[in-house]
Amino acid sequence: PLFINVCGWKRVPAPQAAADPTPVRAGPLEAPGEGDPSSVIDVAYNPDVLQRAEENPEKMDHLIRLTLKLVEEQCSLTLSDWYTVESFRLKGSLEMMRRRLEGRQVPTPSHNPQKEELTLAQLLLAREAEDCSKAPVLLKEESTTEPKAHLIQEIPSMEMAEKLETPVYKMSTMRDENKKPLKIELKIELPKVSSVSECDLRISKDDIIIEVPAKYKLQVDLPELVDEERAAAAFKKGTRVLFITVPVAK
Repeated sequence: PLFINVCGWKRVPAPQAAADPTPVRAGPLEAPGEGDPSSVIDVAYNPDVLQRAEENPEKMDHLIRLTLKLVEEQCSLTLSDWYTVESFRLKGSLEMMRRRLEGRQVPTPSHNPQKEELTLAQLLLAREAEDCSKAPVLLKEESTTEPKAHLIQEIPSMEMAEKLETPVYKMSTMRDENKKPLKIELKIELPKVSSVSECDLRISKDDIIIEVPAKYKLQVDLPELVDEERAAAAFKKGTRVLFITVPVAK
């Protein structure tokens, strides 16, 4: 059997209009392992796309069939039209799914790998993905007037990007008198940066990514879930240090 973990992730953009292609990211196909005859692949959409599908059974069925088509195209598979939605929320562990979607090396599983079942809210924390061919894609809605050849549209691969330097950083968790985490502070040294306008900063509930074209790239996993809407950042030109403060989610 093939399990497809479908999750929501804010870094996958939502389509700007109903007629626009639907952006999607997918991880590599995980082949059957010892003691488990099933294959697994992870697919991430913008949470708004999933919410609209959850509100309309026809849209959900259509999104699932688009997902099956994506897996067929990217992994050179022929899948049956028959599928079921399982009662558990995730096949495998969240950490393994995150690694696959990020393109990071997945550790070799032990002889007795632990399986983890998570809620939909936890699944919405899935991260950036790469598909089976290492190229992100856009799915386009089918219509009676469009040829099926336009169902999937490829966009340039992120793997071709230049290898960037990882800056020196320090992360601290501020706690109250009861040891309860209150906020997370991140200090990043950027000696090659002269203005904050050079920085592209993205903050999600569980990680922070900063990119400076042709200079730096840093992705940091946060030790606590945070309220990204209340994050604050300041760049000190004299020391060329970026300070980021983000409160822990309630």
